[in-house]
Amino acid sequence: MLALVLAGLTDQAVGARLGVSRRTVQRRIGELMTRAGVESRVQLGWHAARRGWA
Repeated sequence: MLALVLAGLTDQAVGARLGVSRRTVQRRIGELMTRAGVESRVQLGWHAARRGWA
């Protein structure tokens, strides 16, 4: 999911590819942002790259 979001797909497109709702995508990305201690998706992308998450 994170890789798809970081590739630039919309939440709706990610959900469609994975068979989950847009809201589920938003919730899971929000959980990752909380875990990473960041406030934006850009920061999440930077953090994920540094940590090898994606």
